[in-house]
This record gives sequence, structure tokens and C-alpha cells, in this order.
Amino acid sequence: MCLGIPGQIVEITDASKLMALAEVSGVRREVNIACVAGTDPADLVGCWTLIHVGFAMSLIDEDEAEKTLEALRGLGEAQETLEAMAQGDAALEAGQ
Repeated sequence: MCLGIPGQIVEITDASKLMALAEVSGVRREVNIACVAGTDPADLVGCWTLIHVGFAMSLIDEDEAEKTLEALRGLGEAQETLEAMAQGDAALEAGQ
């Protein structure tokens, strides 16, 4: 099963490569926004997306994002994904 987890785009990190920083429950990670970008990637800052394996797959509204996160927390799925993201970030920082 594929898990898309809601995240909010907080910054465009490289517009030419369609990369942005997304925040998922306090964890920030760089994601590819090619699937959701319009003519100006900066328009996505503040938008909520469903993120899967480093790609923002679709735009969702904040209410849907909150409901999805709550459902995932209830299933325990979100916690596992957030922990994996945090471990990946820690490994990247340690390698720099």
C-alpha cells in the first residue's frame, strides 16, 4: 500500500529543479513539486500536499490534511513515517 502523508510547503529551495521544503508534523524535508507546480512554484508556499517518497503528489486543503493526519495517527502509520523521516534527516546532517 502506498502512503501519502500531508505536508505543507514552507519554502521553495530550488525553483529550477522544482524542489521545495515541506513540513510534516514539525519535520521538514525537501520534496519534489513537479507533480503539483504551476507556472510559478512560489505560489505553492503555504499549500498542503500529499507527499509520497519525496514527491508532492497532489494538492489538498488544510481541513483534509488535518483529517488525514488524525486518521494516520490513529492507525499508527504517521508516527512510523515521521520517525523514518527524522532518522533520514539525522543521517544526512551527520554526513555533512
